[in-house]
Amino acid sequence: RTPSRSTMTMLASLFSPSPLLTTAASTSSSATSLPAPHAVRLPAPRPLTATLAAAAAAGLLLLTPAAPSHAEAEFKVYYGTAASAANYGGYGGNANKRDAAEYVYDVPEGWKERLVSKVEKGTNGTDSEFFNPRKRSEREYLTFLSGFRKLAPVGAVLDNLALSDVGLQDQISSADDVTSAERKDADGQVYYEYEVAGAGAHSLISVTCARNKLYAHFVTAPNPEWGRDEAVLRRLHQSFKTVDFSGQD
Repeated sequence: RTPSRSTMTMLASLFSPSPLLTTAASTSSSATSLPAPHAVRLPAPRPLTATLAAAAAAGLLLLTPAAPSHAEAEFKVYYGTAASAANYGGYGGNANKRDAAEYVYDVPEGWKERLVSKVEKGTNGTDSEFFNPRKRSEREYLTFLSGFRKLAPVGAVLDNLALSDVGLQDQISSADDVTSAERKDADGQVYYEYEVAGAGAHSLISVTCARNKLYAHFVTAPNPEWGRDEAVLRRLHQSFKTVDFSGQD
């Protein structure tokens, strides 16, 4: 059966593009013919948790003080008696060493005391010695000699000290610089101070007279240790002084 004219008209209207679709398509086609806009790259949004963490870290950096590069050294006071070789280790073991002390100086915590032999005390007058266990040649020690009422000229004293100390002789002979100075403490006690900058080591020496004795305090270190510990070593040097806790001359 042949379809009627009205049926064919209805089918044609169903499959023909609508005016709305045709207009939209033409509009899209004309839009694509315009110049393309420049692309702008936007940063990806950071998660909120990451932003808060960064802010907290910045706050810690601002509020937390910088830690010191080296822990500050601690010290103890050594009381020296300058006992003669005949009385070495004496005082009956009962006397308070502080009351019998003739001199004092600071010692860094952790440094070890070297036991001075009776023979050594009798030959070169070494009374006490401490050393850094990490480097035994970094040390401080004291020698004394009896029979000195006053100091000789500053240059002569250092020369005489070197006569009984081979290491000091070598250091002076190879020194780049040797300086000397004189100072008085609050009680009027006179001290000669020497600084010997040797090719391999550095020494600070303090010398004074009291009780008819000459006391010489030495602080010495190889140059690498001197460069690392100079502030500590200078404090040891400055801490030496003669004392009289018993009230006797």
